[in-house]
Amino acid sequence: MKTLQSLKTLDDLETSGLVTDSQRADLTAVAARYAIAITPAMAALIDPADPNDPIARQFVPDAAELVRLPEEREDPIGDGAHSPVEGIVHRYPDRVLLKAVHVCPVYCRFCFRREMVGPQGLGTLASQAMDKAFAYIADHPEIWEVILTGGDPLVLSPRRLASIMERLSAIDHVKIVRFHTRVPVVEPERVDAALIAALKASGKTTYLALHANHPRELTADARAACARLVDAGIVMVSQSVLLKGVNDDAEILATLMRAFVENRIKPYYLHHPDLAPGTSHFRLTIEEGQALVASLRGRVSGLCQPAYILDIPGGHGKAVISASTIEDKGGGCYTVSDFNGEAHAYPPESGQSRRG
Repeated sequence: MKTLQSLKTLDDLETSGLVTDSQRADLTAVAARYAIAITPAMAALIDPADPNDPIARQFVPDAAELVRLPEEREDPIGDGAHSPVEGIVHRYPDRVLLKAVHVCPVYCRFCFRREMVGPQGLGTLASQAMDKAFAYIADHPEIWEVILTGGDPLVLSPRRLASIMERLSAIDHVKIVRFHTRVPVVEPERVDAALIAALKASGKTTYLALHANHPRELTADARAACARLVDAGIVMVSQSVLLKGVNDDAEILATLMRAFVENRIKPYYLHHPDLAPGTSHFRLTIEEGQALVASLRGRVSGLCQPAYILDIPGGHGKAVISASTIEDKGGGCYTVSDFNGEAHAYPPESGQSRRG
């Protein structure tokens, strides 16, 4: 299926064959509450004949989004609790989030900021609020890294991005600027010379964390966009969300992580889904996630191993939740599990042979 413009309404989805007329009654309330946008690059990947298509599952609205569990919350990772001024989240001592914009080229159905993003969301940070955000960064010398997120910061024009980067260049204690984005995958044509120049305008070390959840997202165009970024000296890492019906399969995860590495993108975070409203149909149990991540050990290179992360609800930060491979037996003795799940004594018992 091919399309020339983003799909943003139920009419668009029905015309493209992604939603049937019989589904519209159930989806009208979803569309009224949560933004819809699917770029041409992503729409072209969806097989309308496959009810379990992993790309469609990420972007096409589902009536299950109206099911809200008691533990779900509008701000699941506690941004608000750590926001000293509008647009800034200062959760960790040496880094801050700068949320310059709350608009995205696509709207993921599992988004943890789904109550804040979209045309009816918090919008773009106003000029006065931006000034206060930069003043906060400048007044806190412990801030070593600024992470631009939102929303997707790469929806901003190169001119506006360059302006942000130039302001950061004047703050000496900021050494690293990181962008969190889906753009190279969902709108690869945006990654042109002007955008790359804007990302480098601060003169500081620039990282870009690419969000992709399924290997099909890394199309030839997406790979070319990533190559342009890396060739320009921008370091790329990945972030993915472990999603039921999308990538909750050991081979799919392995293929995705290998694809990142093949494209000079270091696997960084694999997120357990956050407790955002209406997203329970995406969540596995932590035990299921731990088993999947453990299956990557031995299956793929160490270069392909992401950290399996849970953002603790309430704003308490991230915790690594990979299954433990070592158990303290006391007296300086441990049991260590290998990638096949077999347990071994450490140090080896007396007389036990040692293998390289």
